[in-house]
Amino acid sequence: MIIRLRRLADRVKAWGLSSYRPSRLDSFVTTADANQNAVDIFKGEWASALPGSLKVRSGTIPLFEDARIQWLNQRLSVAGLTVLELGPLEGGHTWQLERLGAARILALEANRRAFLKCLIVKELLELKRARFRCVDFMAYLEAAPEPVDLCVASGVLYHLAQPVVFLEQVSRVAQSMFLWTHYYDETIIRRNQAIAFRFSAGVKAEHGGFRHTLYRRNYGAGLFARRSYGGGESFGHWLSRDDILGALRHFGLGEIEVNFEQPDHPHGPCFALIARRGHAHS
Repeated sequence: MIIRLRRLADRVKAWGLSSYRPSRLDSFVTTADANQNAVDIFKGEWASALPGSLKVRSGTIPLFEDARIQWLNQRLSVAGLTVLELGPLEGGHTWQLERLGAARILALEANRRAFLKCLIVKELLELKRARFRCVDFMAYLEAAPEPVDLCVASGVLYHLAQPVVFLEQVSRVAQSMFLWTHYYDETIIRRNQAIAFRFSAGVKAEHGGFRHTLYRRNYGAGLFARRSYGGGESFGHWLSRDDILGALRHFGLGEIEVNFEQPDHPHGPCFALIARRGHAHS
Protein backbone atom coordinates (compact mmCIF):
# COMPACT_ATOMS: atom_id res chain seq x y z
CA MET A 1 0.00 0.00 0.00
CA ILE A 2 2.74 2.45 0.97
CA ILE A 3 4.63 1.69 -2.23
CA ARG A 4 1.50 2.38 -4.33
CA LEU A 5 0.95 5.69 -2.55
CA ARG A 6 4.55 6.68 -3.18
CA ARG A 7 4.16 5.90 -6.89
CA LEU A 8 1.02 8.02 -7.00
CA ALA A 9 2.85 10.90 -5.30
CA ASP A 10 5.66 10.60 -7.85
CA ARG A 11 3.14 10.80 -10.69
CA VAL A 12 1.52 13.90 -9.20
CA LYS A 13 4.90 15.60 -8.96
CA ALA A 14 5.72 14.57 -12.54
CA TRP A 15 2.45 16.09 -13.72
CA GLY A 16 3.55 19.37 -12.14
CA LEU A 17 0.34 19.96 -10.22
CA SER A 18 0.82 23.04 -8.07
CA SER A 19 -1.55 21.68 -5.45
CA TYR A 20 0.84 18.84 -4.54
CA ARG A 21 2.08 18.86 -0.96
CA PRO A 22 4.51 16.33 0.52
CA SER A 23 2.77 13.42 2.19
CA ARG A 24 3.64 12.33 5.72
CA LEU A 25 4.73 9.10 4.02
CA ASP A 26 7.72 11.02 2.65
CA SER A 27 9.07 11.07 6.20
CA PHE A 28 9.57 7.30 6.29
CA VAL A 29 12.51 5.30 4.92
CA THR A 30 11.95 2.12 2.94
CA THR A 31 15.37 0.45 2.99
CA ALA A 32 17.62 -1.20 5.59
CA ASP A 33 20.62 0.98 4.67
CA ALA A 34 20.71 2.92 7.94
CA ASN A 35 23.82 4.94 7.06
CA GLN A 36 22.52 6.16 3.71
CA ASN A 37 19.05 6.76 5.12
CA ALA A 38 20.50 9.07 7.76
CA VAL A 39 22.70 10.92 5.26
CA ASP A 40 19.76 11.30 2.86
CA ILE A 41 17.84 13.36 5.39
CA PHE A 42 19.98 16.13 3.87
CA LYS A 43 20.29 14.63 0.40
CA GLY A 44 22.05 16.96 -2.01
CA GLU A 45 23.20 19.29 0.78
CA TRP A 46 26.42 17.62 1.90
CA ALA A 47 29.69 19.38 1.14
CA SER A 48 31.95 16.71 2.65
CA ALA A 49 32.85 13.30 1.32
CA LEU A 50 32.11 11.12 4.34
CA PRO A 51 34.62 8.37 5.24
CA GLY A 52 34.66 5.37 2.92
CA SER A 53 33.95 3.03 5.82
CA LEU A 54 30.37 4.34 5.90
CA LYS A 55 29.77 3.41 2.24
CA VAL A 56 27.44 6.34 1.61
CA ARG A 57 26.86 8.88 -1.15
CA SER A 58 27.43 12.38 0.21
CA GLY A 59 29.52 15.38 -0.90
CA THR A 60 32.89 15.66 -2.62
CA ILE A 61 35.16 17.87 -0.49
CA PRO A 62 37.69 15.75 1.48
CA LEU A 63 37.16 17.47 4.84
CA PHE A 64 37.38 14.15 6.70
CA GLU A 65 40.88 13.64 5.26
CA ASP A 66 42.08 17.23 5.48
CA ALA A 67 45.83 17.73 5.15
CA ARG A 68 45.52 21.02 7.04
CA ILE A 69 44.50 19.18 10.21
CA GLN A 70 47.33 16.71 9.72
CA TRP A 71 49.74 19.65 9.48
CA LEU A 72 48.26 21.14 12.66
CA ASN A 73 48.92 17.85 14.47
CA GLN A 74 52.50 17.70 13.17
CA ARG A 75 53.28 21.21 14.37
CA LEU A 76 51.19 21.16 17.56
CA SER A 77 50.31 17.70 18.80
CA VAL A 78 46.56 17.48 19.39
CA ALA A 79 46.76 14.47 21.74
CA GLY A 80 45.47 15.34 25.20
CA LEU A 81 44.37 18.87 24.32
CA THR A 82 41.04 20.51 25.08
CA VAL A 83 39.69 21.93 21.82
CA LEU A 84 37.11 24.57 21.00
CA GLU A 85 36.01 24.17 17.37
CA LEU A 86 34.07 27.02 15.79
CA GLY A 87 31.91 26.27 12.76
CA PRO A 88 32.41 22.49 12.39
CA LEU A 89 30.07 22.43 9.32
CA GLU A 90 29.64 18.63 9.00
CA GLY A 91 32.05 17.34 11.64
CA GLY A 92 34.94 16.38 9.36
CA HIS A 93 37.60 18.19 11.35
CA THR A 94 35.93 17.16 14.61
CA TRP A 95 36.29 13.51 13.62
CA GLN A 96 39.96 13.99 12.74
CA LEU A 97 40.68 15.81 16.00
CA GLU A 98 39.15 12.98 18.02
CA ARG A 99 41.10 10.36 16.08
CA LEU A 100 44.29 12.34 16.76
CA GLY A 101 43.66 12.04 20.50
CA ALA A 102 42.08 15.32 21.58
CA ALA A 103 40.93 14.97 25.19
CA ARG A 104 37.73 16.93 24.69
CA ILE A 105 36.19 18.80 21.77
CA LEU A 106 33.41 21.36 22.06
CA ALA A 107 32.16 22.19 18.55
CA LEU A 108 29.84 25.19 18.13
CA GLU A 109 27.65 25.48 15.03
CA ALA A 110 25.07 28.26 14.49
CA ASN A 111 23.64 26.91 11.23
CA ARG A 112 20.80 24.61 12.30
CA ARG A 113 21.02 22.30 9.28
CA ALA A 114 24.80 22.00 9.63
CA PHE A 115 24.35 21.27 13.36
CA LEU A 116 21.96 18.41 12.57
CA LYS A 117 24.39 17.01 10.00
CA CYS A 118 27.08 17.07 12.70
CA LEU A 119 24.79 15.00 14.94
CA ILE A 120 24.33 12.47 12.14
CA VAL A 121 28.11 12.23 11.76
CA LYS A 122 28.55 11.90 15.52
CA GLU A 123 26.18 8.92 15.54
CA LEU A 124 27.45 7.21 12.38
CA LEU A 125 31.12 7.53 13.34
CA GLU A 126 30.52 6.96 17.07
CA LEU A 127 32.33 10.06 18.33
CA LYS A 128 32.94 9.80 22.08
CA ARG A 129 34.87 12.91 23.14
CA ALA A 130 33.13 15.51 20.97
CA ARG A 131 30.08 17.57 21.89
CA PHE A 132 28.18 19.65 19.36
CA ARG A 133 26.20 22.70 20.45
CA CYS A 134 23.80 24.77 18.34
CA VAL A 135 24.92 28.28 19.36
CA ASP A 136 26.31 31.52 17.94
CA PHE A 137 29.99 31.22 18.78
CA MET A 138 30.41 35.02 18.99
CA ALA A 139 27.79 35.10 21.76
CA TYR A 140 29.53 32.13 23.41
CA LEU A 141 32.91 33.85 23.35
CA GLU A 142 31.47 37.07 24.75
CA ALA A 143 30.28 35.16 27.83
CA ALA A 144 33.88 34.52 29.02
CA PRO A 145 33.93 30.71 28.67
CA GLU A 146 36.46 28.45 30.34
CA PRO A 147 39.94 28.41 28.73
CA VAL A 148 41.00 25.75 26.22
CA ASP A 149 44.31 24.59 24.85
CA LEU A 150 43.38 25.01 21.19
CA CYS A 151 40.79 26.83 19.11
CA VAL A 152 40.11 25.49 15.61
CA ALA A 153 38.41 27.98 13.28
CA SER A 154 38.33 26.89 9.66
CA GLY A 155 36.31 28.88 7.15
CA VAL A 156 34.65 31.30 9.56
CA LEU A 157 36.70 34.52 9.92
CA TYR A 158 35.75 36.01 6.54
CA HIS A 159 32.03 35.48 7.25
CA LEU A 160 32.08 37.70 10.34
CA ALA A 161 30.98 41.31 10.64
CA GLN A 162 33.58 41.90 13.39
CA PRO A 163 36.60 39.73 12.59
CA VAL A 164 39.07 41.59 14.82
CA VAL A 165 36.70 41.35 17.80
CA PHE A 166 36.61 37.60 17.12
CA LEU A 167 40.41 37.31 17.06
CA GLU A 168 40.64 39.19 20.35
CA GLN A 169 38.04 36.92 21.98
CA VAL A 170 39.80 33.77 20.81
CA SER A 171 43.11 35.08 22.14
CA ARG A 172 41.51 35.39 25.58
CA VAL A 173 40.18 31.83 25.72
CA ALA A 174 42.78 29.76 23.82
CA GLN A 175 46.49 29.11 24.26
CA SER A 176 46.80 28.43 20.53
CA MET A 177 44.73 28.70 17.39
CA PHE A 178 44.40 26.99 14.03
CA LEU A 179 42.89 29.29 11.43
CA TRP A 180 42.08 28.79 7.77
CA THR A 181 40.61 31.80 6.05
CA HIS A 182 40.29 33.92 2.94
CA TYR A 183 41.86 37.37 3.09
CA TYR A 184 41.62 40.60 1.12
CA ASP A 185 44.25 41.50 -1.46
CA GLU A 186 43.21 44.42 -3.67
CA THR A 187 45.26 43.44 -6.70
CA ILE A 188 44.29 39.77 -6.68
CA ILE A 189 40.60 40.31 -5.99
CA ARG A 190 40.15 43.05 -8.60
CA ARG A 191 41.47 40.61 -11.20
CA ASN A 192 38.82 38.05 -10.24
CA GLN A 193 35.65 39.30 -11.94
CA ALA A 194 33.56 36.51 -10.38
CA ILE A 195 33.92 38.02 -6.90
CA ALA A 196 35.30 41.57 -7.24
CA PHE A 197 31.86 43.17 -7.64
CA ARG A 198 30.78 41.89 -4.22
CA PHE A 199 33.35 43.99 -2.35
CA SER A 200 33.04 47.57 -1.11
CA ALA A 201 35.89 49.99 -0.55
CA GLY A 202 37.87 49.50 2.63
CA VAL A 203 36.80 51.27 5.81
CA LYS A 204 39.26 52.14 8.57
CA ALA A 205 38.47 50.70 11.99
CA GLU A 206 40.01 50.21 15.43
CA HIS A 207 39.38 47.67 18.17
CA GLY A 208 41.30 47.08 21.35
CA GLY A 209 43.99 49.47 20.21
CA PHE A 210 44.52 47.65 16.90
CA ARG A 211 43.96 49.70 13.76
CA HIS A 212 42.85 47.81 10.67
CA THR A 213 40.79 48.03 7.47
CA LEU A 214 37.49 46.22 6.89
CA TYR A 215 36.45 45.19 3.37
CA ARG A 216 32.73 44.43 3.14
CA ARG A 217 31.81 41.41 1.04
CA ASN A 218 28.09 41.00 0.25
CA TYR A 219 26.62 37.53 -0.28
CA GLY A 220 23.90 38.50 -2.76
CA ALA A 221 21.47 35.86 -4.01
CA GLY A 222 23.65 33.03 -2.67
CA LEU A 223 22.43 33.93 0.81
CA PHE A 224 19.08 32.30 0.03
CA ALA A 225 20.43 28.98 -1.22
CA ARG A 226 19.75 26.04 1.09
CA ARG A 227 23.27 24.76 0.40
CA SER A 228 24.89 27.94 1.69
CA TYR A 229 27.89 27.86 4.00
CA GLY A 230 27.98 31.58 4.78
CA GLY A 231 27.58 33.31 8.10
CA GLY A 232 24.51 34.61 9.88
CA GLU A 233 24.68 38.09 8.33
CA SER A 234 24.02 39.30 4.77
CA PHE A 235 27.69 40.26 4.51
CA GLY A 236 31.10 39.59 6.00
CA HIS A 237 34.09 41.84 6.56
CA TRP A 238 37.38 40.59 5.13
CA LEU A 239 40.77 41.55 6.51
CA SER A 240 44.05 41.82 4.68
CA ARG A 241 46.71 39.20 5.29
CA ASP A 242 48.83 41.70 7.23
CA ASP A 243 45.91 42.74 9.43
CA ILE A 244 45.09 39.12 10.32
CA LEU A 245 48.66 38.45 11.38
CA GLY A 246 48.95 41.84 13.05
CA ALA A 247 45.77 41.34 15.08
CA LEU A 248 46.90 37.94 16.33
CA ARG A 249 50.24 39.38 17.43
CA HIS A 250 48.57 42.41 19.00
CA PHE A 251 46.27 40.25 21.12
CA GLY A 252 48.99 37.85 22.27
CA LEU A 253 49.06 34.92 19.82
CA GLY A 254 52.40 36.00 18.44
CA GLU A 255 54.15 32.77 17.46
CA ILE A 256 52.75 32.20 13.98
CA GLU A 257 53.38 29.60 11.28
CA VAL A 258 51.73 29.87 7.86
CA ASN A 259 50.99 27.08 5.36
CA PHE A 260 48.58 26.17 2.55
CA GLU A 261 48.71 29.64 1.08
CA GLN A 262 46.72 29.88 -2.16
CA PRO A 263 46.64 33.38 -3.68
CA ASP A 264 44.82 32.11 -6.78
CA HIS A 265 41.91 30.40 -4.99
CA PRO A 266 38.76 31.04 -7.08
CA HIS A 267 36.90 32.46 -4.08
CA GLY A 268 39.75 34.74 -3.03
CA PRO A 269 43.27 34.35 -1.64
CA CYS A 270 43.53 32.17 1.45
CA PHE A 271 45.96 30.60 3.88
CA ALA A 272 46.18 28.47 7.01
CA LEU A 273 48.08 29.35 10.14
CA ILE A 274 48.86 28.18 13.64
CA ALA A 275 49.22 30.93 16.22
CA ARG A 276 50.53 30.29 19.72
CA ARG A 277 50.69 32.52 22.75
CA GLY A 278 54.02 34.31 22.87
CA HIS A 279 56.13 36.70 20.86
CA ALA A 280 56.59 36.56 17.09
CA HIS A 281 59.81 35.09 15.76
CA SER A 282 62.11 37.54 14.03
